[in-house]
Amino acid sequence: MVAAAKSKAPAKSRRTRRTGRRDPLAITLLKKDHRQVESWFDEYEQLEDDGEKLVLFNKIALALKVHTQIEEEIFYPEERGEIEDDMLDEAYVEHDGAKKLIAEIEEMQPGEEFYDAKVKVLGEYIKHHVKEEEQPGGIFAQAKKGDEDLDAMGERLKARKEELMATMGAERAN
Repeated sequence: MVAAAKSKAPAKSRRTRRTGRRDPLAITLLKKDHRQVESWFDEYEQLEDDGEKLVLFNKIALALKVHTQIEEEIFYPEERGEIEDDMLDEAYVEHDGAKKLIAEIEEMQPGEEFYDAKVKVLGEYIKHHVKEEEQPGGIFAQAKKGDEDLDAMGERLKARKEELMATMGAERAN
């Protein structure tokens, strides 16, 4: 009897949204970036080879640089007035802290003292930032309640991201 009750429980937890409405494109794209970077941080934790760590960290760094730039150039300024000022101000400061830590890590090599620790702390820092953007009442929730066309903004975010990935990715290869 108990086993039957346990097997039915997961079926109820599969529903992820209460409203059934899809997120607007801007939110969908930003959340997709979040999931990608989170998975890379998880993958990094499993690596032992310094060369693999460097390659993966470089992917993480590029993704975070591009993501923060599109948020700072497009999403945050256009949402000012829709989202509480304190939340946006904190998001900018968190971005700044992440950029500084990324720069520190980029000056190092895997295997150096504190390299892995700094990557781990960066991951925790990003996880905290993502939570603040995605939680109920957070930045994304407030943005969705505003008047801005988040689908049109999503198109601008997508185009800018592609442009930055091409230029920053090329710079990194040189």
